[in-house]
Amino acid sequence: MRDDLGDRIRANPKYQELVSKRNSYGWIMTLLMLVVYYGYIVLIAFNKEFLAQKMGTGVMSIGIPIGVGVILFTIIITGIYIRRANTEFDALKEQVIKEASK
Repeated sequence: MRDDLGDRIRANPKYQELVSKRNSYGWIMTLLMLVVYYGYIVLIAFNKEFLAQKMGTGVMSIGIPIGVGVILFTIIITGIYIRRANTEFDALKEQVIKEASK
């Protein structure tokens, strides 16, 4: 019975759509995060002078807000992924389960 259900789920076009959408979206989000993170690391490695510039008359350098921005970017894209996973991906999953259970 379980193998039959698994075969019906895998054969469902909506399951194929779910897998395709989820995988491509995951890769896009991964690529965005890698570009931002490694971009910051490359900036640290090759342009320390830029990051060391003081902001105003205080002691904070430009590198601090950019680093905080990288962390905030990570939190934001995680939230975006979770929102899409909990709406679009879960709705597709429920449709696949409903159709396979018939």
